Amino acid sequence: MDLTLAAVALAVIIGVALGIATYTRISLASLATTTTAAFLTIPSIALLGLLIGPFGLGTTPVVIALVVYALLPITRNTIVGLRSVDQSLIDAGRGMGLGRRRLLWRVRMPLAWPIILSGIRVSTQITVGIAAIGAYVKGPGLGNQIFDGLGRFGAANSMNQVLIGTIGIVIVALLFDLAYVLVGRLTTSRGIRG
Repeated sequence: MDLTLAAVALAVIIGVALGIATYTRISLASLATTTTAAFLTIPSIALLGLLIGPFGLGTTPVVIALVVYALLPITRNTIVGLRSVDQSLIDAGRGMGLGRRRLLWRVRMPLAWPIILSGIRVSTQITVGIAAIGAYVKGPGLGNQIFDGLGRFGAANSMNQVLIGTIGIVIVALLFDLAYVLVGRLTTSRGIRG
């Protein structure tokens, strides 16, 4: 769970910053989404294997891989959210004397927040699932239960071990999703919610 939180927090910082930096230019936004989408085509075990060389076994390669996989939904939703803000609201903000930075933080970001948050939710679900594979490189988490059970397949309780790890991962994913529903309610203004 800590691994997922750390990876998603880093992905949010990088993905939102990338989205903010590129949303005004179509070519840069396209490059950002294409690049982050390309990361998702790399098989997770292959990426973890490649990261063993420079970073060794343990938590570091797992966190790097999870951040890489979590970037696309966050970056894409940040770009889409910032672009989808009604131009009349931007014009009203300008009419009130707001500069570009203040428009971004006082108008665009609050209105884009529900879309950005949905990208963070998707990234978290992806991260929870892929984090289990981190056991392949001696990373922490419930994936160790699954790999240990599969390694002893046919032995007493090996299937139970796999089921415990799998059910644990599903429960963690559901808890994260419920937390995001609560965060959305607390951080999105009533006017935007409907």
